[in-house]
Amino acid sequence: MAKCVSPISLLLLLFMYNYHQVNNPMINTFQEIIPLSISEIELVETLFSTHLYRRKQCILQENKVCNTLNFVENGCLRMYKTNEKGNIHIVQFASENTWIADMNSFYSQTPSEFFIDAIEDTTVRQITRTDLYRLYTESPKFNRIFRVLVEEAYMKLQKRLLVSISASAQQKYLYFTQTYPHLLQRLPQTQIAAFLGITPVSLSNVKADSLRGKQNT
Repeated sequence: MAKCVSPISLLLLLFMYNYHQVNNPMINTFQEIIPLSISEIELVETLFSTHLYRRKQCILQENKVCNTLNFVENGCLRMYKTNEKGNIHIVQFASENTWIADMNSFYSQTPSEFFIDAIEDTTVRQITRTDLYRLYTESPKFNRIFRVLVEEAYMKLQKRLLVSISASAQQKYLYFTQTYPHLLQRLPQTQIAAFLGITPVSLSNVKADSLRGKQNT
């Protein structure tokens, strides 16, 4: 015989579902790909942990294994590598609603070649590889969700590589302004230059040229 659910219980379940939708950007990201049930949302809440990283605090250090997949709720992280001269080459910025990890290290469980640290105080939702596989097993729907996320990240990476190897300094800066408009006022010029692969002086010149071009139009 089917078990009846009281109206109060139904209202409570509906409230919990709507609460997670409004208050959890990561859940909203998943829901944009495939709708989740309440039990699946609860599974996500169980397997993901929340951490606050202060400005300049490291999430991942070079030569350490990347043990977590990271979703930025608020703040901004960067993934970078330093060369033998101590120069920083930034591979990725991750601000609100963005994923970041050294995927090779995460999946292969081998030491990373990168650092990941916080440019601002940053709140991050994290899941370990073991718990990610558990998520796949207990709800196969997440295989599809994370496949879509990886495909989107790969397309962005291809665009980034193309710009990096073929674009002029002006084109690189235009790409940055179009891709990361929300970071233009949040990042120091040295960080943007390190991401674009140009010197801070070159970046200043490009910005000045861009401003003059706008004034002349």
